[in-house]
Amino acid sequence: MASLFKKKTVDDIIKDQSKELRSTQRQITRDRGALEKQEKQMELEIKKMAKSGNREACKILAKQLVQLRKQKNRTYAVSSKVTSMSTQAKVMNSQMKMAGAMSTTAKTMQAVNKKMDPQKTLKTMQDFQKENMKMGMTEDMINDTLDEIFDESGDEEESQDIVNQVLDEIGIEISGKMVRAPTAGKSLPGTASPKRGTISDDEIERQLRALGVD
Repeated sequence: MASLFKKKTVDDIIKDQSKELRSTQRQITRDRGALEKQEKQMELEIKKMAKSGNREACKILAKQLVQLRKQKNRTYAVSSKVTSMSTQAKVMNSQMKMAGAMSTTAKTMQAVNKKMDPQKTLKTMQDFQKENMKMGMTEDMINDTLDEIFDESGDEEESQDIVNQVLDEIGIEISGKMVRAPTAGKSLPGTASPKRGTISDDEIERQLRALGVD
């Protein structure tokens, strides 16, 4: 019962109009079919009168045939007009929907703009940028400190081990300072060769440079 008093929306009105236009279009098509059938019958009648020599009847029927054909052509024009009206109604409905959507969007944008505070938003972005920079600086400081700690704790000892190994290989002992290598008459413990020539300082430095030790 409540649906009887419900106010029709634009969509409901467009649907009702489209239904009426389709019904009109079908009626026009039926009328045209009837006119075409009548036209064929009249053409046969004119031929029959012509064969019988009834000239006056032929003239009368010919005039009626002309009027009938004109009426048939009018149905095409009316049908085209109905189709155009239906299309226009759909286009108008679509435009109204777009206008409604734009109106809703505008209201939403207005509400958002009222809630937004440009100054507050700008300050938030600036605070974020500042804290991000501070975090990056803190991270760099921590990394630099860690690099210094690991460099001091291990690199010097590792470098000394490398130097000792290299000097060991070329027959030089380290005891606080570098000394001359043993002469040919003296042999190092664990060495199989009984003879070893004296190694000059230049030779030692050359071999160290060749091994990448300054």
